[in-house]
This record gives sequence, C-alpha cells and structure tokens, in this order.
Amino acid sequence: MALAGSVRGSQLTRLLGDWQGPGRRRSGPEYAQLAGAVRSLLTDGRLALGVRLPAERELAQALGLSRTTVTAAYRTLRESGHLTSRRGAGSWTALPGGHRVGTSGLWAPIEDDEIIDLGQAALPAPPELTDAVAAAAEDLPAYLTSAGYHPMGLPVLREAVAADFSRRGLPTLADQIMITGGAQHALDLILRLLVAPGQRTLLETPTYPNALTAVLASRARVVGYALGDAGWDGDLLLSTVRDARARLAYLIPDYHNPTGHLMETALRERLPAAAHAVGTDVVVDETFADLRLDGPELPPSVATFDRAARVLTVGGMSKPYWGGLRIGWVRAATSITARLAAARVAVDMSSPVLEQLVAAHLLGAREQVLAARRAQLTARRDTLVAALRARLPEWRFVVPHGGLSLWVELDAPVSSVLARTVEELGVRVAAGPRFGADGTMERFLRLPYTRPEADLVEAVERLAQARESVDRVPVRPLRAPAIVA
Repeated sequence: MALAGSVRGSQLTRLLGDWQGPGRRRSGPEYAQLAGAVRSLLTDGRLALGVRLPAERELAQALGLSRTTVTAAYRTLRESGHLTSRRGAGSWTALPGGHRVGTSGLWAPIEDDEIIDLGQAALPAPPELTDAVAAAAEDLPAYLTSAGYHPMGLPVLREAVAADFSRRGLPTLADQIMITGGAQHALDLILRLLVAPGQRTLLETPTYPNALTAVLASRARVVGYALGDAGWDGDLLLSTVRDARARLAYLIPDYHNPTGHLMETALRERLPAAAHAVGTDVVVDETFADLRLDGPELPPSVATFDRAARVLTVGGMSKPYWGGLRIGWVRAATSITARLAAARVAVDMSSPVLEQLVAAHLLGAREQVLAARRAQLTARRDTLVAALRARLPEWRFVVPHGGLSLWVELDAPVSSVLARTVEELGVRVAAGPRFGADGTMERFLRLPYTRPEADLVEAVERLAQARESVDRVPVRPLRAPAIVA
C-alpha cells in the first residue's frame, strides 16, 4: 500500500473525538491513552495506513496537551509497530509486521438452501425480467444479419442509459456511453486504459472488495482514504487527493458499499477540480444510485461538476435489477469511451446482443421495477434494524437511507472469528477485513438486507448465539468459500 498523504493536527483531533471523555475507560497515563486511541483508529479502519501524522508540536497544540505527552505517545506507537518514523521526514501509520491487502474479493459459491447467505448484497430477479426477455427475443431478428460485435454497445441501450443520466440532470449523449459486462468489467477496462503498473490509485477504506482486487490486479499502488462514522471528511478527502497525486481515484458516493453513506453535494462540487489540479482522474461508482429508500434526495452526480472531463461514471444492472444480467456501463468523454471500446476488443469484443436488448426493455420498465425494489428493501432494512436492536443492542450502526446493507460496529474486534463461528450455525457473512487491509476493521461486519424478512430475523438470532459462544467455544475452519458481492 502506498503512502496516503498526511493528516493535520486539527483533522486528527476530529477523528479522535472525545478520547478522554467521561465515558471512556482510563488505562494508564495520558500518553498511553492517546497512543491507544490512535491505535484504535487504525485497527478499526477509521485512519488509513501509510498516512503521515502531524508533527508532535502541531498535534500537542491541537489537543491542548504537552509536547512531552505526544512525544511519548508516538514513541509507544513506534514500539508497538503502529508507527514508522524517519528523522527529519515524519511519522507514518502502519501495522505491526507490515500489512497486506486481500488478493481476492471472490470465492467460489456453493449452492446450499440450508445456508442463509448474507455474504452477497444482491437481489433475485424482478418479475418484469420475464417480459423483458420475451420482448428482447422479438427484437432479436433485426440484429441477426450483422456479425453481432458492438464494442461500444447497442445504440438502443446506450441511448436508454444516456437518457437516464439526462433525466437526473446530467446531459449525456449516447456517444458518451459504453456498455460493459457489468460495473466490475467497466472498472477493469478503465484500469487497463488509464493506470500503468506502479502508479497510485486512491480508494476509500472500507471499499468494495472486488474493486480492491481489480486495482491490485492492475499492479497499481493502493492509497487509502479512511471513511469516518459520518462518511467523508471533506477537507481530509481533498487534502488526501492533493497529497497522494494518484493517477486514479475510485469512489462510491451514492450509498457507499459497505457503509451506506451518501456524499453531500458540497463535497461533490469541490472534488473534480481538486482531482484535476493534481492530474487525478476520478471513477465514480453509481451502482447503488437507484436504491434510495428514504431520507434526503439523491444529490447531483459528481460528473455534473466536472469541467475538465476527468470524471468517469460507472453503473450497471446488477444491484437494482439482477446480478445474472451482466450489463454495466461507463459514462465519460467521447474520446475516453472510444479508447475504452478499442481496449476491450482485446478482452471480450462486446457484450451479448440479447442481454443488451433485455436490459433496454428493463430500463423501459424502470419506475415499476424500482418502486417495488425500494418498498421491499425498506421493509427488509427495517426488519434487520429491529432484530439487531432487540438481540444485539450493544452493536452500533447508522441506518442508511439507501443501498443494500448495514455496516455494523461490533462490541469487540471479533469479526473474522464471528464469521467462522456463525458459518457453523448456517449463516454466511462477510467479515470487516474483507473490505480493506488485513489486520483492520475486525470490529465491523457487513449485513445486507436483501434476504426475506424471516431469514433476516433468523440470521440475527444465530449471530447472537455465535457472539455468545465466541469466547468459549473453539472455532472450526470454514466449511466452504463464499462470494462477496
């Protein structure tokens, strides 16, 4: 993982919060408490790895402490392996013995009706899919006289996607749209085109595991930006963008996966210019943009504020419609989409014609499909929230206004152990470390609310049983691998 810029004294003070408050447990002298608070930020993923901490004098002034206290805290962090320092250069966050980023976000699935699979934040197909397939089959003969290769995608589908962007307030031409084999395929093509091995790519932590895998496969150097409890700290994100000078930044501003946060409009306005100033292209993943359940209206797309054609927007059918329909897209400047289409010819030539026709018809039934999805997801989200509050009240989470999952803070850093234990009880979950660097986010668990209500209630009951047994029952290895989607 590459260096992730720096954090100022005022910013670290905000991240630390009320670390000496009356509700905090006192453990030793003040410097030890400060070191422990910084260590907790790191292991919980709230402070990114590779970040340069403020100078001792600056942090002491920001916290209202003596410099001696901060010096001792930094020394304690160096001794525990959570800080590395170079004389005259500064101190950077680290993990003991180094750290690595998971190399695979995808494991082979096992079909088992007895397992409640909460590893996948995905829905079954909507009933409208059957009619869309029938209508697409009627359209197909008109395309059979050609070779069937359309690297940019079928015009009818590109026009439908462009119209949807325009409806949201972002005027878009069909030539700005390239159809892909899903949003993941879109990201892979963008990385192939824009990022050379060794160049930096900025990602949020936590982030979507398969996006992280794609960045690593491109041999890019990962730079992390840690999301806080309330989402993005605008000043810290923009300073990270400026300091990192990454070739590419991959962000999920709309009901972020896995946290569910929604980026505010003010930060969306400032982001493109800050990235452009240091030569960073921004990939905005809008996979969840159609899944607003309640709360504030969806802000304008980040690309709305792009004045330099440096924002590439990816989306797809998998989350709002169906994962089995491998259709995604990229919205970018026409010069970029043309280059992406040329690059994809070496990979897969084009997306299937019949699936694109199905997608076009589903988009035509957009309002009907999404209204049903939103009602279903709202009920399931509320059921999961109620079950967690009743059976595991010590677990903390922010109820998201959209998306497909809760990002739950556990009462102890036992996420991986809990995932292995509850697997034996018939529930599959994705542990926190799957969404970032190994050794971090053991206090978190992603819980999708895409299963039927009865399954969610039962899953929480089994999670409660597993949590009770974690400290007293030996944990057996996983029976089988799983997909995190």
